Amino acid sequence: MPRQVFQFDDPERFVAGTVGQPGERTFFLQASDRGRTTSVALEKVQVAALAERVDELLNELRRRGDDAVPAQAPIELEDVAPLETPLLEDFRVGTLALAWEPEGRRLVIEAHAQTDADEPVEPLSDDAVEGPDVLRVSMTAERARAFTKRAMRVVAAGRPPCPLCGLPLDPEGHICPRQNGHRH
Repeated sequence: MPRQVFQFDDPERFVAGTVGQPGERTFFLQASDRGRTTSVALEKVQVAALAERVDELLNELRRRGDDAVPAQAPIELEDVAPLETPLLEDFRVGTLALAWEPEGRRLVIEAHAQTDADEPVEPLSDDAVEGPDVLRVSMTAERARAFTKRAMRVVAAGRPPCPLCGLPLDPEGHICPRQNGHRH
């Protein structure tokens, strides 16, 4: 089937966010620009890994002497607003990829739709007619830092960890391995 490529070059907004209560949240990446919004669902661990990798890449660029990459997100780019509604899931993410375009001084993030195929997805691929749908976002290092800051905050806003085992605590507690299967 023909793929859809949702392309956003330096969008007005690119954020990670959630819907639902801690323990039952659905995570999204959402890109918005000029009245067009694309929302893709993904797992919490994918959001955390993406934020960590973006942060690592930007830190490595700074370590190599790229002074144009900020150490922190500029305050004016901080985004604490909720996800745009109505929230319509365009697809569920299977594979994430990122790259730095040195000539354009842009970070590129791709989120490929989950597939049933055994064939690996070519990340940061050309715009082939066939293949999984893809959200492709290109942004400045400043916007990437702002994305990372919010994504890390969203991931951390979940259920608090059990002080004994570190697993997430539900409001009614949980069966703790450190308590021999008793509720904590």
